[in-house]
Amino acid sequence: MPRDFLKGAQDEYDVVVIGSGLAGLTSANILGRAGHRVLLLEQHYKLGGLATWFLRPGSHTFDISLHGFPHGMIKSCRRYWSRDISDRIVQLKNIRFDNPQFSLTTTFDREDFSRLLVERFGQNPETVKSFFDTARGMNFYDDQTTTTGELFERFFPGRNDIVRLLMEPITYANGSTLEDPAITYGIVFSNFMSKGVYIYEGGTDDLIKRMTRELESNGVDIRINCPVESIDVNDGRVRAVNVGDRTIRCRAVVSNANLRTTILKMIGEEKLDADYVRRTNEVRLNNSSTQVYMALKEGETIDESSGDLFFTSTADEFKTESLLSRDITSRTFSFYYPRTRPWKKKERYAIVSSTNANWSDWNDLSEADYNASKQDLVETTIDALERYIPGVREKIDHAEAATPRTFQHYTRHEMGASFGTKFEGLGVSRDLPGQIGGMYHAGSVGIIMSGWLGAINYGVIVSNEVDQLLTSESSPV
Repeated sequence: MPRDFLKGAQDEYDVVVIGSGLAGLTSANILGRAGHRVLLLEQHYKLGGLATWFLRPGSHTFDISLHGFPHGMIKSCRRYWSRDISDRIVQLKNIRFDNPQFSLTTTFDREDFSRLLVERFGQNPETVKSFFDTARGMNFYDDQTTTTGELFERFFPGRNDIVRLLMEPITYANGSTLEDPAITYGIVFSNFMSKGVYIYEGGTDDLIKRMTRELESNGVDIRINCPVESIDVNDGRVRAVNVGDRTIRCRAVVSNANLRTTILKMIGEEKLDADYVRRTNEVRLNNSSTQVYMALKEGETIDESSGDLFFTSTADEFKTESLLSRDITSRTFSFYYPRTRPWKKKERYAIVSSTNANWSDWNDLSEADYNASKQDLVETTIDALERYIPGVREKIDHAEAATPRTFQHYTRHEMGASFGTKFEGLGVSRDLPGQIGGMYHAGSVGIIMSGWLGAINYGVIVSNEVDQLLTSESSPV
């Protein structure tokens, strides 16, 4: 008989959290800590969403999205998780760029970027200061019509090389483009510029293990392999979730699933206002990614001068469409040294290459063409890496690729979206409780709420709203 992953689960909870990405995990932890009865349902066999990892023979561990989040993660993890977690967040100080326009190394913070813009790119110090101050002062309520491209043209007209320096890492981090609202760039960029780029020392597997312990200590009932099919709504209020052959009653639901999936499939258009459905249908999904995972043979090493994050490109200038093209010219290499997992007995080195990608370039391929394209992606990526680490091909023990189809398969995100939605998705997500009482969404939306820090902070915002709702109501389910 198939295993019953809901065995022992109660028939009702105060709140059900659907999905265990960082926003879902954080929401569940905060609500459990507040004393609410919380059920966390994850469709996959592992927690973490895209904050996850996988193993391969030879003692190889690959992280999907570990590299590169802002300093704010330390404060958020300390306050909403534990010092045990926050104390393991460390800075990456060797961020490299190499492209036809420039080659440089930076600590990726405001002080060093200001120095580079003045000394290397010949900009007036007052212009640089004004740019940083403008970006830092942006917030959700600002003008949303100015694009990121227009922001750059205002401060650095005609300087595509400066645009590349300032934009390429943010595109890597959350999929944003020059055509997106400038506030989506300013908020995220300023978070990074505060104190640089950070990583969790111990690996995603260690992080999720510690988060799981924290959730359990706060009484959260965690269930894996439990996909939610639908959400029951009655008299404009959420009543239950349907998972497998169980209907589990609840007073509130927090969905960490894809925004469009949550609204259009789990809830259903017939339960919502026509204008809200229209807005939901108009939400554009952000792009997806391809990745190539490469692990070195036992005993082989990489010199740490190779960098921590390495933004490379062969394109003559920065263009958004070039970053998404199947004809790959830009790759970001994340280097994982033994210090990433200092607790492992065997020292292991790994490299992950990431590129932004379009779902349409991969979805319609035949199985044979798809497999051939994946192998070509692996081979061309190793060729590109050979330029910087000669002889690395002979050092590699294992290499494999992931595509938008891979992300869609494991996360169930529509079109394999690895960065959630475009900016308009944030308003739709925030307006959901106004459509259905007790129904909330906390996921990667609006570019601002994407990436590790954005996801955790959105989980904080939503869980506080759910807590206010639950504590204000005295009646049980």
